[in-house]
Amino acid sequence: MNALSVTTRPDDRLPRYQQLRDDLVSRIAAGEWAPEEAIATEAELGQFYNVSTGTVRKAIDLLVVDGVLTRSQGKGTFVRRPRFDSSLFRFFRFKSRTGEPVRPTARVLKREVVKPGEEIRAKLGMKASEKAIHLSRVRLIEGQAVLSEEIWLPRARFEPLASLALEDFEDLLYPLYERLCRQIVASATEILNVEQATADDEALLGVPLGSPVILVHRVASDFAGTPFEWRSTRGGAATFQYEVEIR
Repeated sequence: MNALSVTTRPDDRLPRYQQLRDDLVSRIAAGEWAPEEAIATEAELGQFYNVSTGTVRKAIDLLVVDGVLTRSQGKGTFVRRPRFDSSLFRFFRFKSRTGEPVRPTARVLKREVVKPGEEIRAKLGMKASEKAIHLSRVRLIEGQAVLSEEIWLPRARFEPLASLALEDFEDLLYPLYERLCRQIVASATEILNVEQATADDEALLGVPLGSPVILVHRVASDFAGTPFEWRSTRGGAATFQYEVEIR
């Protein structure tokens, strides 16, 4: 039995390099190599999997194209660290009272561990018997809530967050996911909608009832493409600004 069949159940219909690519991404998603850490050399991987260096190189080439790995000349091949710190603020721009750009802080209002509804289970690929961690939080500017968020996470993958003190949740959750749960957000898809402000929006965000509200739905996934976070963010349309660079 070769090493490839030890770590995964390869699809024999796929070329050998594709099987190797799939196994490597599974190992990365499992945390065997952390973001910005060098993976094993091509020679080491070839020996481990009992394949040629050319096969290893083709598998790594695919992962570089996919954005999972990055090569550094003379240093090695590294797991890419995704950058999501400012992604939401492509859509919402905030300023202080003095007119300077400012990034909101965050406060968790509620946490519960419950069985999610059908929509959340479908988005996260969860079974009906599984429980999720549900967070309700707000983003604030100078003490005023400007965004509200609902976040759902499979408990099995994020168990440390089920008992973490609410005041210990950080403004940016993805570094917390990595540090406490060894879960890395590698990609995300987002859908934007426009709705009318509800009574809850009026009470929480101070936006007039019935005024336009921007709703951003996000599903975040690991390196293997498995979704593990569902998030909805609501904010008044007055702070909305879409920015994209097209080349």
